Amino acid sequence: MIPAHLIPTPDPLQVPWGWFQLLLSTTFLLHILAMNIMIGWAIITFCNHAFNQKIPTENQLISQKLPFTIAFTVNFGVAPLLFLQVLYGHFMYTSSVLMAVFWLSIVALLILAYSAAYVYNLQFAKISGLHTLISGIIALLLLAITFLFTNNMSLMVSPESWVRYFDHPQGMLLNFGDPTLLPRYLHSVFASVAVGGLALGLYYDWQRRRGNHAAAAHIPSAMNWFVYATIGNFGVGTWYFGGLPAAIRTATGATGAFLLCFLLAGITATILSLIYGLQNRVRHAAGAVLGAIICMVTVRELVRRQTLAPWFSTSDLEVVPQYSPLILFLLIFAAGLYLIWWMIKLVLPADKEVQS
Repeated sequence: MIPAHLIPTPDPLQVPWGWFQLLLSTTFLLHILAMNIMIGWAIITFCNHAFNQKIPTENQLISQKLPFTIAFTVNFGVAPLLFLQVLYGHFMYTSSVLMAVFWLSIVALLILAYSAAYVYNLQFAKISGLHTLISGIIALLLLAITFLFTNNMSLMVSPESWVRYFDHPQGMLLNFGDPTLLPRYLHSVFASVAVGGLALGLYYDWQRRRGNHAAAAHIPSAMNWFVYATIGNFGVGTWYFGGLPAAIRTATGATGAFLLCFLLAGITATILSLIYGLQNRVRHAAGAVLGAIICMVTVRELVRRQTLAPWFSTSDLEVVPQYSPLILFLLIFAAGLYLIWWMIKLVLPADKEVQS
């Protein structure tokens, strides 16, 4: 079986592919920020419960914010998933079918994680003896969901592995043959712990600037999570990059130049964030991390395009002009972002919890 024969014919686009690529990268950036905080907080909370005799105050803080963060992550994930399907749907639909049992299980895993987060929040004082167990369940479920998403993103760019379906047609294929699968997954996990720690540092820094001087004492421990996870991620990132095909690591031309420039810029911003993190300069570190994430989101997309280059290019997609749906989406998207910002402004000054 020739893998190219398994790739479905893509649907035409209503506007040139660049619009969808811009929207995909922008909405994915919002999703990845929320996702990193969600997973990072779940892991940090479990580790605090499991390895600290005295429960840190941030555990109760995270218990109050975690359901809210899960809701944001899920809602921010809808748009990039849709735009990914617009550009690469004929690849992603196929990979989703190949791992259908695992892919559909994500819904059940997410419901369980969301429910456990609410139990952890609403019954925090009553279930003190179960904190480690429940926080561990939440972290494990979220990590499992992350792995399944990582596997799908790996499988969709590996048409050569699709032929395994004919030997295993049960919809339970996982792409363990991809040497980048494990480091790619761990890269997301380490990044989540780092961003989760940084988010805690930002919260305590915000509290300190509002006059809560006791909050300043929590900043160093939060930034330790950020610093050590980021240092570990350098090793994982090197492993990940080394597992990429040589054709991508040594790419030439415009794509290769852009890939190298954004990769170096991302590494530089990450090193800068580490320096700020070691100095507990939280807001400076956050600015550098945001720049690093933007660069890495771009690198991620360039790597995907290079990996799929032998099979497909978005520039090959047929365009049947119809701009009104795009204009309507942009208006609703802008209104939605403003509404979210307005809700956050309502929450922060009063320091109240918003339940989703």
